[in-house]
Amino acid sequence: MNPPSAPHERPQAADAGGVVLFARLDATVVLPALQVELAVLLPRPWLDHVNRNDYIGGWDVLPLRCQRQHVDAHPILQGFAITDGEDWQDLPVLDHCPAIRDLLAQLQCPLRAVRLMRLKAGAQIRPHFDPGLSLESGQARLHLSIQTSDTIDFLVEGRRVPMRAGELWYFNAERTHEVHNRGDSDRINLVIDCVANDWLRAQVAAGAAARS
Repeated sequence: MNPPSAPHERPQAADAGGVVLFARLDATVVLPALQVELAVLLPRPWLDHVNRNDYIGGWDVLPLRCQRQHVDAHPILQGFAITDGEDWQDLPVLDHCPAIRDLLAQLQCPLRAVRLMRLKAGAQIRPHFDPGLSLESGQARLHLSIQTSDTIDFLVEGRRVPMRAGELWYFNAERTHEVHNRGDSDRINLVIDCVANDWLRAQVAAGAAARS
């Protein structure tokens, strides 16, 4: 694996073959409103991530949208049964999150799972990849940091994604990626899985071109 890019460098968004590894997307984000909603959601029961071999420390999830068949099921199914299915539904918790709903409404592509994901202080997600989650495979994973810091290293193929709070990013989850929280506060992202339609492809292409 290549060594990670230093924070002051500007890593290229695509690999040598032109496949986009990450790109910032154009979105109107009202970060203070999202942070207020997050504060309300923090006392709810979050779920430890089920892939325990993939991380060290604390990594947990609060599902916001899941497969329709799991709306009344155990939260573990709501949060982690996300690889198959074509029928998705917001969970009741989203009724109380207008800022998150407004952000999701800007995405002109079919939405699948939506979750809040918290990587606790000092934790790390080991290098891994998620099959099927890339533009090339017809699905995409987007991240929006609601709470983060400069001590977060989010690496895709060894390249640091310069993700700041209030920014919406696509990254190619089929490529090897890892996250290190080297700080003393938790990182919390809104993570959105969606269908990679023409609109999203154009958004990613524009974001990648802006970094070239």
